Parts: sequence; structure tokens; C-alpha cells
Amino acid sequence: MLSFRNVLEDLNNPVVEQDIIDLADKISLFNNLQIDEEKFRSLRLARGVYGQRQPGVQMIRIKIPYGKMTFRQLRRIADLSDEYASSKLHATTRQDIQIHYVNLDRTPELWAKLEQDNITLREACGNTVRNITASDKAGIDPNEPFDVSPYAHAMFEYLLRNPVCQEMGRKFKIAFSSSEEDSAFIFIHDIGVIPKVKFENGKEIRGFKVYIGGGLGAQPFLAQLAYEFLEENQLIPFTEGLLRVFDRYGERARRQKARLKYLLNDLGLEELLKLVDKEQKALNVKSFSVDYTSPNEQPKFPDVADYSNVKIDDAEKFEKWRRTNVFEQKQLGFHGVYVKLLLGDMSSDLARTFADIAEKYAADDIRITVNQGYLLKYVTENALIPMFYELNKVGLAEPGFDSPADITACPGTDTCNLGISSSTGLAKALENVIINEYPDLIHNNDLKIKISGCPNSCGQHSLAGIGFHGSSIKNGLNVLPAVQVMLGGGVNSDGEGEIVERVIKLPSKRSPEILRLLLDDYEDHGQEGEYYKDYFRRQGKPYFYNLLKPLNNLDTVQETDYIDWDQENNFLVQTAVGECAGVIIDLVSTLLFDSDEKLKWAREALENNQFSDAIYHSYNVFINSAKAMLLGEDVKNNSQMSVITDFERIFVETGIFEFAEGSFKTHVLQINRHEPTDTFAAKYLASAANFLEKINSFRSSQVVKAV
Repeated sequence: MLSFRNVLEDLNNPVVEQDIIDLADKISLFNNLQIDEEKFRSLRLARGVYGQRQPGVQMIRIKIPYGKMTFRQLRRIADLSDEYASSKLHATTRQDIQIHYVNLDRTPELWAKLEQDNITLREACGNTVRNITASDKAGIDPNEPFDVSPYAHAMFEYLLRNPVCQEMGRKFKIAFSSSEEDSAFIFIHDIGVIPKVKFENGKEIRGFKVYIGGGLGAQPFLAQLAYEFLEENQLIPFTEGLLRVFDRYGERARRQKARLKYLLNDLGLEELLKLVDKEQKALNVKSFSVDYTSPNEQPKFPDVADYSNVKIDDAEKFEKWRRTNVFEQKQLGFHGVYVKLLLGDMSSDLARTFADIAEKYAADDIRITVNQGYLLKYVTENALIPMFYELNKVGLAEPGFDSPADITACPGTDTCNLGISSSTGLAKALENVIINEYPDLIHNNDLKIKISGCPNSCGQHSLAGIGFHGSSIKNGLNVLPAVQVMLGGGVNSDGEGEIVERVIKLPSKRSPEILRLLLDDYEDHGQEGEYYKDYFRRQGKPYFYNLLKPLNNLDTVQETDYIDWDQENNFLVQTAVGECAGVIIDLVSTLLFDSDEKLKWAREALENNQFSDAIYHSYNVFINSAKAMLLGEDVKNNSQMSVITDFERIFVETGIFEFAEGSFKTHVLQINRHEPTDTFAAKYLASAANFLEKINSFRSSQVVKAV
């Protein structure tokens, strides 16, 4: 495990270097049973290292901000998948890339080598701000007011390693759509924004329509409109303020209720926004303008070449591909080209070939799409035929991008602990039904089919016109793999989101027949130009329940129905504790260990004149130390605010613990009542250090008395 340190010498980034060294040190402590398993899990998840269904190996989630990747970065990931993983790249619905079957001890070295091409694992998993997503068309969308890519990138950089969002109650997701069409599905995000412009005195002013509190999972919530127009320089301050409120007031004990959508539901929009306003004084920045003219955002173009001698053998397929996978950019004479991938998977060899082809014909700006494909940009008219010819030779020119023939699916039971039944095998079966029996549907860009292996919606089934999530059905003493059928989701013609409705649970092996029934019914009874989600609502849920109910007859079950897709043995429900949302840490020793670490970080931040960071780390020293004391009395808390209140009530007001500064609650909550100056940061840090010292002394005396 020491070999990665040689790689670090070339990075010339002390922050990244220390982060990777810290991970290696924690792995060593964990292997030697010197660090608690739950604490270690939280730490590795925040660094993109995720436990697989298979014991002893890890899934590595590689963070690709808003899905933007260079040819060099794609080749780097492919090479490292060969060296450390299973030689496969999996594109996710959050525009990440995942690689699987990685040995834990090798993860620091893998991370170090990724950083050589400016690729990070940091905060790809766990209770953090996850990968920030954006419309793949951003920058070339004919309907966009302006390119949101620089803003998404600025948000990513600002929040990366930011202390306000490292150990929240749950994950937090942010999305940027390029236009009102909402191709980034902002309505299911904690924060979702759409670019807007207005004019005052002849001057263009940029801003964003801002939605908050959306989410999927087993209980989907549509986001609520927070601002019709928030000026662009206020977006990052607003986001940081909201994160601070979520961190302090959000649920931490009940994992299922620990998302922003539940806090918004409990407090109401008006009260939540008031709390965000109260945080503004304490922010490091009160205004954050983005330089959207940065040369880093300008793609490199391929050399112009003469392709007139290139001929194609399958003109019909080319025309289908062009109609379904190619669109005209807002930049005159250029085209965007989509690449459809089965399950978002690509071998490392194919990824390198893809990069070679793309480099010849497109700009050095690949975008991973939210439906697990890829987008190439700035392809000229005369390059379309040769690009198709080369892509087609390697199977990357299949028509029907983002159509019913392009099914989104999470890995499910292939690798995920939470998977109940197969999503990947089901997706392959249903794509075959579409391609072989309903080939004209490749031209339909309204109806989406999405599959998740469990109710958590990693495959975004809650957004689908036709959605499935993994489940099970008992039949006597046996258990069948099953799917929950969900219908009517998507984005309507006004760009507004609509969530699916649960209809019926059926045996998974009957899914092809489910799909045939639904599509034939739509063909027979849908009105001209009627979208499927509108057809579902016109007919109503009971209509579709009765349509599919005959497939629920278990008297006709076959032996093969007990075997899940792509499996050989009878189905058995095998789920474990999932890691997609991190863990709740409730061990006293772990919390005090955290306090020591946060105190060290606070001192380092103060030395580097990062006053806001120093203050927030100090705040966490108070919280973790107080929580440790409460747990010692078997008092469990569901938010940071309840920790503050209960410590005041149980320890300070009773005189059990002498707090020299008076009210513990008033003192700790100074965090949002002062500007982040050097004076306040130093004073607050000193108080936190003194508090931790007294907590350790108090706890030691308790241990002595107990002995």
C-alpha cells in the first residue's frame, strides 16, 4: 500500500495528497482493528469507496461533475479499471462512472492515479453533496438562455471538501437544467435550478429559477419553487445557507426521514427560507459571481478533414441513427451525437476505442447523460457519416437514444446490497421486446422505461412512463422474484415533473408480457399525439390494475418463474444494509475521535486564513462532544439542534457539567450570528478546544468512579 506515495509526489496538490494519505492511514487502522467499522465506513464512503454485495471487494464511484469528461480522462479511467477493477465502466444516472471488484487496500493508489488527470472520488458517496448533475446539452442546447456548465463547475469546486456538507444526516443532490424543458429532472433534487435572464435598463441580468426539497426513494416528493428569479451571484450563498440549515436541523436518527424533503415538509417553505436567511451573515461569501468566459470551459476541436470518400453499407440504419441520436446545436453547422449504451456499461477496451473515434470527429468534451449514455459535441455535417461508420463497427451506433428501446437500470442484485431482484437482466429482456416487436418505438422520445432493483429509485423508476422496481412475492413456501409496476411519471409539456403511481406487483418473469399488454393497450386506445403519462391519467389507475391483474394468477406459475433474470438457481431474497446513504454513527468513542479530528482541521484552517471553515469545524467539535456525553446517558438525538438543547437541559442547567460561557445553546449558535472574521474564528476555536478538553476530563472521571 506504500506504492501510491510515489504517485502523490507528482500531483503537486497538498490537499489532495493529504486526503489520500488519510484514507490509507484509516484503512491501516481498520485492518488492525484500531478504528470502529461504522466510523470507517462513513469515512470511505465520503471518498467514493462503496461496499459491494460480494464480500471483500469494493465498488469505486468516480465523480464526474455534471458528466463532463475529456478523452484523456476516459482513457485514464479505462486503464485503471484494467489495473484495479473488472475492466468495465458503468455510467450512472448521476453522471458518475463506477468500477467494481476493487481491493480495499488498493483504493488509495487507484485514487492517486485518477488525480493525475484531475479526477476525484471525494464525496461521491455517503452523507455528502453528491455529484452535481446538469443537462448533457448544456452549452449547445438551442433552447438554453445561457450555458449552465460554468455554474455547475463553480458549485462543485465550492462545495468540494467544504466542512458544511461532509457529515450531514443524509445525502444531498443538486441539478442544473439547461432550459425549461428540464432534461436534468430538477424536480427530484434537493436543489434544482433552471437558467433565466431578465433585462433592466437594457442590461442582461442572469439568474436561476430555484426549486428545493425534491427527492425519489420509496416516498417521492416533488420539489417546491423557492425563487422565481435568484440572481446568479446569489446561488452559491443560498446553497451554502440551505446546507447549513439541513446540517443543523435535519433528521439524523431515522434514516428514512433524514432527507431535506422531510425537513421542508415539517417546517414549511416560508420557515425554512427564514432559517436560510439567518445563516447569510456567517457565510464565507455573500456574493459569488462565476466567470463564465473561462477558457477552461471552451472545448478543443478536431482538425477539419475531408471525409467525402467514406461510404456506409447500411443507409437505412444511418438514417434511423441520425433521426434518433443526432441533433443540431445552437452553434450553426455543428451537431450533438448521442451514444446509446445497454445498461450504461462499456468495457475498458471499448472505452478506449470510443475515445479514439470521438477524438477524430468531436470536441474534447464528452458528457455522460442521466440515462446512462454519452453525448459528443461539435460534430460537423461532413463528419457524421464517417463517425457513424466507425461507431457502428464497434456497436456504438444503435438508434433509439432515450427512447423505450433505451432502458435505464441500476446494477441491482448484480453488485448492490440493497437489490431485491434483478434489474439488469430484466432491462435486457425488455429492450429485446422493444427492438424485435415494437421497432417503431425507437422514434418515441416521450415514453421512458426505467428499472430499479429496489424501491430506492437509483434507476429513476419514479420518473418513468413505465417503471419497475425489484420486489418479491410469496407463493406458499416459495418466493418469486417480482416487480412493482409503476406508471405515469415523467416531464410534461410545460417542463413540470410528474411522479409515477404504484399499480400492481407481479412476477418478474412476466414483465415482457406486462410490457406487451401496456404497449398494445396504448396503441389501441391512446389518442393522436397523447403522451403516455397523459393517457395513464385519462384512463386512471384502476383501469391499468384491471388490465394487468390476470398476470397475477399464481396458479399458472412455471418452474422458471422462480429463477430470476440471468440466474441459474431459485430466487432467494438476499439484502443487506445498504451504503448509498451512509450510516448514522452513535458510538461515544467514535464521536470523541471525530471531535479530535475536527479540532485539528479547525486549527489548520485558521492557520491558512480559512476562517469560515475553522468556525464550522469548531462548531462540529461542540456537537460531536456534546452528543458523546448524551449517548453516555443513553440519550439519543435526531438532529444537531436537539443535541444542543438536550445537552443544555441535562448537563448544564442541572449543574452536572459546568459550562463557563453560560448558556451552551446561545454560545454554540454564535456560528450564524457573527461574520467569519479571524478574531471570531480564533475565539470560537479556543472555546471548542476547551470544551473538548473538559468533556474528556469529565468522561475520565466518570470511568474512574465506575471502576
